[in-house]
Amino acid sequence: MGVTCVSQMPVAEGKSVQQTVELLTRKLEMLGAEKQGTFCVDCETYHTAASTLGSQGQAGKLMYVMHNSEYPLSCFALFENGPCLVADTNFDVLMVKLKGFFQSAKASKIETRGTRYQYCDFLVKVGTVTMGPSARGISVEVEYGPCVVASDCWSLLLEFLQSFLGSHTPGAPTVFGNRHDAVYSPADTMVQYMELFNKIRKQQQVPVAGIR
Repeated sequence: MGVTCVSQMPVAEGKSVQQTVELLTRKLEMLGAEKQGTFCVDCETYHTAASTLGSQGQAGKLMYVMHNSEYPLSCFALFENGPCLVADTNFDVLMVKLKGFFQSAKASKIETRGTRYQYCDFLVKVGTVTMGPSARGISVEVEYGPCVVASDCWSLLLEFLQSFLGSHTPGAPTVFGNRHDAVYSPADTMVQYMELFNKIRKQQQVPVAGIR
């Protein structure tokens, strides 16, 4: 994989989420991008079980268990402001056994699904973010395949993003700043999706039902 930028696209004025997605994909197709199947990224939130919190007032921790269809044999577990653990798909079974330590937050499942597009060396994924039956927003992921160091290709990524996102082009992801000259990894992409999902939750005023 290459260097990836994940961002949110605002819903166009007077349009629905689905209509805005169609406008975006039409722009990509006009540029010459070709459909390359579909994708899905999902996230479920777990909070520290009350029984594990010692003294009163101790803050619980949130953990985000995520999957990405690009990596069907992997599962990603991310802690708030902490490390990202990459495990195999049996990790989901392990979480059931760890229910005495981590409990699934109610109505916390959030995911994005959509179409993959290939344009030269760029892989673009435009997805509809949903919580339950409701569409909550739009995700845009752009990957530049030939490069694995963010600082070497951000200007190129930015130029391509501007070509179809216009004034909604995002700034550099925070993970780029943390790993300026480091080799980019799939975990960096999942951190960006975690940040995007949390941002959309806040916009929708849907707090995670956990112990904070």
